[in-house]
Amino acid sequence: MKKRTRFFTFPLCLASMLTCAGPSIAAGDYPTTALADYVLGCMKSNGQTRQALERCSCSIDVIASIIPYERYEAAETFKQMAQTTGEASGLFRESAPAKTAGSELKRAQAEADIRCF
Repeated sequence: MKKRTRFFTFPLCLASMLTCAGPSIAAGDYPTTALADYVLGCMKSNGQTRQALERCSCSIDVIASIIPYERYEAAETFKQMAQTTGEASGLFRESAPAKTAGSELKRAQAEADIRCF
């Protein structure tokens, strides 16, 4: 009987841990490629260590818990396009939507830094 008890309690414990997992559940809305891209870029900036992997994974989970993917994607797009040259790139740096999206992303990243680093 003890073997059966252990067999049935393990899935219950696992299910309860997953439901209480916190920010990592929110990352479910983000595509895997976006999560991996963020973590790889973060690790490149913070070292290629196991500790950096854990902190960077935590960071994107916190960001995902604060910003829905659509707004994250818009902020990242504005950020990438602002780095281009020419007159049109000014729209991606100076427009109200670009500034709003950038500010929101910076606030989420600051919160992630506090929680994870």
